[in-house]
Amino acid sequence: MNPAGLSFAARRDAAILIVDDAPDNLSTLRKMMVQQGYQTFVATSGERALQIARRVHPDLILLDVVMPGMDGFETCRQLKSNTATQRIPVIFMSARTETEDVVAGFDIGAVDYIGKPLRMAEVCARVRTQLQIRSNSENQEEQAERLRTIVNNMAEGLLIIEADGRIQFTNPACDKYLGYQENELAGRSIAELLNPMVAQEYLDYFARYAAAPQTAHNHGTREVIIRHHNGDSVCMDLTLTPMYLRQPLFIGLLHDITHHKQSEDALQRAAMVDPLTMIANRRHFDAFLEKEWQRALRSGLPLSLVVLDVDHFKLYNDTLGHAAGDACLQQVAQAIASHALRPTDLAARYGGEEFVLLFAETDADSAYLLAESIRAHVESLQLPHPRSLTSPWITVSIGVSTILPHQLDSTESLFVAADRAMYVAKESGRNQVQATLPGNAAMDAIKALAAR
Repeated sequence: MNPAGLSFAARRDAAILIVDDAPDNLSTLRKMMVQQGYQTFVATSGERALQIARRVHPDLILLDVVMPGMDGFETCRQLKSNTATQRIPVIFMSARTETEDVVAGFDIGAVDYIGKPLRMAEVCARVRTQLQIRSNSENQEEQAERLRTIVNNMAEGLLIIEADGRIQFTNPACDKYLGYQENELAGRSIAELLNPMVAQEYLDYFARYAAAPQTAHNHGTREVIIRHHNGDSVCMDLTLTPMYLRQPLFIGLLHDITHHKQSEDALQRAAMVDPLTMIANRRHFDAFLEKEWQRALRSGLPLSLVVLDVDHFKLYNDTLGHAAGDACLQQVAQAIASHALRPTDLAARYGGEEFVLLFAETDADSAYLLAESIRAHVESLQLPHPRSLTSPWITVSIGVSTILPHQLDSTESLFVAADRAMYVAKESGRNQVQATLPGNAAMDAIKALAAR
């Protein structure tokens, strides 16, 4: 009784648990189920059947009713009372075929009841039917679960609206957008959310569609003002699509149009970020420095600037190529940025292989220690530099300048001093930190330049 190959392949992985205390019945059934291509397990008692069912989770159980000890009915009751086994379909097998026995079996939760003596062709047919039903049910449940997951994780708010305007369902995004708890909107009318004139337009459209679904068109997308749970007005795009099942329903998708503002903000942020290293660019740094400079003028607290340059970077590019050079700068940038930890700190790519860091409210000693930790961090990356005259690894030369700003100073003076210190570091052998002495940093730098 082996079915066609395709059918066999479709259910060869199905697992059947056969429970019968009669060895002959058990052997015959097991042989038949194996021939049908099923993975087969056997038990001679209800207690053993429960153990196997909890362990292997069979797709179907063939269960004898009359057994010593725990009979089939009690075994089925316990299967159905356990969440791990309650959904396994059970087919009873018994010579007790009186109406009350059959009804009792179905009442306990069986899906079928086969009288003994067993007719094997009938058993096989009933097993196939129940396995197909189970497979169809699982597929439907899987699809339903997949749909629930999609709906519950959508970024857009979703409403299902009935033809009279009553809200049947909302997803979590819709509840969040409008400030409601789960299921709180169900049963309410869209008239509670929309301007009365707009709500009436939608209700008229619902009525026209319900009367003649084949002639109504999709309502499309429009911008609407929706009343938030707290009384505020929220501007959103509402897309409405009709769906006729047993009754006309309408799927509403809500999209928060503040995404326009978010896009503008994103563009502004992009204009402030270096596209290669993804840290601040020169434009952002200059604006940040000016803000912190003004704050330091008011507070009288020191401002420290770190300027650094990747040593022998041109040789690195010439040897390994620009792609490797870009990757190197990206790693160096991330190492540098990891030291700008406070809101008043900022690391930026200032141009080429030159980077800058600003540390507000930071004295000269602290700034020097920070610069030294940055230098050591970059060296510890151990990025090979085949042609470096300084080290086998990528290194940086760092200049540090600290100033107590006053009205006669400028940000340029701070840059001049830090830049000069960096060149001193380069001239002194590279891969080191040099700092201007505390005091008037600008004057020190100007004097040093004049002496050259």
